[in-house]
Amino acid sequence: MVFIDMPRKEVTLKLVYYGPALSGKTTNLQQLHRRMQGYTDGELVTLNTRDDRTLFFDLLPLRLSVGGGLSIRFKLFTVPGQVIHNATRKIVLQGADGVAFIADSRVSQTRANNESFANLRANLNENGIAMSEIGTVIQLNKRDLPGIRSDEEVEKIRRRGSEPVYTAVALRGEGVAETFLGLASISWSKLDRRYQLEESFGVTHDEVMDQLATLLGRGGRRWS
Repeated sequence: MVFIDMPRKEVTLKLVYYGPALSGKTTNLQQLHRRMQGYTDGELVTLNTRDDRTLFFDLLPLRLSVGGGLSIRFKLFTVPGQVIHNATRKIVLQGADGVAFIADSRVSQTRANNESFANLRANLNENGIAMSEIGTVIQLNKRDLPGIRSDEEVEKIRRRGSEPVYTAVALRGEGVAETFLGLASISWSKLDRRYQLEESFGVTHDEVMDQLATLLGRGGRRWS
């Protein structure tokens, strides 16, 4: 849940990257961290198993100062993809304000994607969080590999669901910024409607997103 410190004029959002094992969750955060060097509050924390899969979570704290003296702090997490670490996934999801579901575009990974998305819904429900109440986006990653869903199939996925869908090749940084900006945008909008952030702090959604987009080299309202 968003943390609002009125005396300090600070808002903290928690955004979680979720998805099956090896779908590219950690790669997304690594790419964001690289592009935002000098704007984060600390180093990217990564805890891995011996086979180099994320065991616990990655944390990328990012602080953004906007007009009126308001500080907005984004805390980005990933969850472990392996099923055996479901308890950890559930813990990391606690208090989430937004979720980016990172899926593998290959047709062979359809079952793993579906099971992970169902697991996301179940864990949010157990944490008392309705998916409709938080920002949610989907990234179809690994678009450079053979055996992926066609562009036509991606369009069908977009039309079928309510969540924005982005395509990406996270290893090359393609689609990473767009996914994050989309997640930040929809998450901030939902929180603004619930907590009247613009009214309280005098900072608009567009002002927040423009600053984020500038940090990522995506100015000119390319986040919308």
